[in-house]
Amino acid sequence: MVSERMACRLAGLSRSAYRRPLQGDTTADPDSALRDWLRAYAKKHPRWGYRRAYYDACGEGWTVNHKKIQRLWRDEGLRVPQRRRRKRVGSSTVEAPAATEPNMVWAVDFQFDADEQGRAIKICSIIDEHTRECVGGLVERSISADRLTGHLEDLVAARGAPAVLRSENGPEFISDAIADWAGTRTGLFYIQPGTPWNNGYIESFNSRLRDECLNINSFYSLLHARVVITDWKTEYNHDRPHSSLGYLTPAEYARQRTNQMENDDIHNDWT
Repeated sequence: MVSERMACRLAGLSRSAYRRPLQGDTTADPDSALRDWLRAYAKKHPRWGYRRAYYDACGEGWTVNHKKIQRLWRDEGLRVPQRRRRKRVGSSTVEAPAATEPNMVWAVDFQFDADEQGRAIKICSIIDEHTRECVGGLVERSISADRLTGHLEDLVAARGAPAVLRSENGPEFISDAIADWAGTRTGLFYIQPGTPWNNGYIESFNSRLRDECLNINSFYSLLHARVVITDWKTEYNHDRPHSSLGYLTPAEYARQRTNQMENDDIHNDWT
């Protein structure tokens, strides 16, 4: 027969641990009433979390701190369901377009890069799907819908409005500003979310811009990025032959196609 102190020392067990009753020997959960209250509270207020439950519990006379409320709340599997924001999808105003002549369909899209300081550079490109010309674009830190519509207005003043503006469902494109600007100027066609191949012409252009310009240049400022990207787009339009255009440059193809259309109109008028 040895004392409790000696037995615990020999077993390497603290006396407090030896005296603590086993969980299985406990006849009742001392927090069962509070657990019941929390379950009822969560059922009554499904959008309220444990922090509000703590203050209401204190208000009803429970003597407990917020850490215990949080632990019991988690043990009971109580949580506020997260409402997923449903992505807004733009409503097209025209049917799927076919770019059968110049200025019929403009495609617009964004891509991103960064300068040497890690600051974002947002690049907007707009192309004519028939001639493959890059008819416009922006290089900014950020591009709002109002900034985009202002640029489109400048392009329309110089080149005339396209019949259709094709884009994805990005927030800038499906905004009220774009819808108000389009009005009676042009139709809007939004590709289905997750189907970039339905905007293949601008995707192809973006891949060339990425491969031939963005990946081989390091931009030390926004102004530097604007100059380099603008120079590349000029070269793309006027110096870079395009295989799908019979190895003409987009600018040369557009000039020839425009002249052909004008001659056809004259011939039709005479006949």
